[in-house]
Parts: sequence; structure tokens; C-alpha cells
Amino acid sequence: GLLAGILVGALAPGFAAELKILSDAFLRLIAMIVAPIVFCVVVHGIAGAGDLKRVGRVGLKAIVYFEVLTTFALLVGIVLAYALRPGVGMNIDPKTLDASAMAAYADRVGEVKHGVADFFLRLIPNTAVDAFAKGDVLQVLLIAILIGCALSVLGEPAAPITRAIDKVSHVLFQAMFFIVRLAPLGVLGAIAFTTGTYGVASLAQLGMLVLIFYISCAIFVPFPTRLNDGER
Repeated sequence: GLLAGILVGALAPGFAAELKILSDAFLRLIAMIVAPIVFCVVVHGIAGAGDLKRVGRVGLKAIVYFEVLTTFALLVGIVLAYALRPGVGMNIDPKTLDASAMAAYADRVGEVKHGVADFFLRLIPNTAVDAFAKGDVLQVLLIAILIGCALSVLGEPAAPITRAIDKVSHVLFQAMFFIVRLAPLGVLGAIAFTTGTYGVASLAQLGMLVLIFYISCAIFVPFPTRLNDGER
């Protein structure tokens, strides 16, 4: 898919630009199924743990681990971006870029600017359906935690629901398997669009971005999770 995208972009730039629909469709398919998978996995994980105290301990460890490493990851990303400057030389006119693609991130920044309390308040959806409709993973996660804790407290009477959610998660993962099989087409569309729109030379900067990604991963290798088998 990668090689085909490069060839199409180099030989037929106009046609290649139209293939962006392939990458957009692939990303939408992924985004479509992420929220339901997160819900099922978290609900079943909490309900299946049995002891909410243990869930709380593991959750606290996970939050601290996530926050510390996320902060470190941001610092590493900033340092590598300024040091290696992977976007320099892409020869892209900012006026041609789709500003709406950053809308979701801008909204999150705006929420933080309004205050931490307002940010946490926005984590509570207007309705449970609204969270899934918008695909807001944080809101879906909140609902999943509440439902998982409720099922855990109810115990055996709620066991059929827990088993049903587990079966639904298997169906969703199978659907994800089908979607991931389309990844070559998504890559073809993305690379063809990039090559056809910005030229073959832009691939060098994309290659630099991939290299930086691998460097970042190598930096984080020495940070294993500190959870035992039961907590995992």
C-alpha cells in the first residue's frame, strides 16, 4: 500500500489527491468502534475483578503511572521536535491546510482555559447516548467505570449482564479485526494524497517523523509497568 501510494502520487498527482477518501474512511472506521470497545473492556474488567478495593488500588497506580509517563513523553516529544525539526522542508502552504482537523484539540484547550472545574464538569455527558454519539472516550470511560462498579457491587444477580458485555466485546474485537485488514488501503490513500499534493520530497520528512517515533519508543523501553499478574 505504501509503495503503491508513492507511485500513484508521483505518476498521477491529481488522481492521487482524490484517494484521500481511503485514509479518511479508514480512520473513521477506527474511531467508530473505539468507544464501544473501551466501554466493554473497562466494564468487564471492573466487574470481573470482584473486589472494588483492589480495582481502586490498581486504578490509582494506573493513573499515577499514566500521568508521570505522559508528562515525560510530552517533554521528550518537545525536545525531539525542536532538535530534529521533522516538519522543515515539507513545502506546505499553511493556508491550504484544513483548520477544522484541529477543532477537537482546540475545544479541549478551551475547556482547560475555562478552569479545571469546568473541564471535569464537561466529562459528564448530557446523556449516556450522547457520549457514544460524539465518540468522547473520556465520557464513555466515566460511564464504563460507573456501570462496572455497579455490576461489581450487585455481584451474582448481575452476572448475566457482565457475561453479555464480555460477549459483545468479542464481537467488537472481531469487527476491529476486519477494519484493520483495510489498513493497506488507508496507507495507500494517505501516502498517495501526500505525495501527489506535496511532492515525493515530502516523504523524507515523513521518514524523519517515523525515525523520531522509533527513537521515542527506545527511550521508553526502560519503563516497564509495575503490576503483578493479578493486577494486569
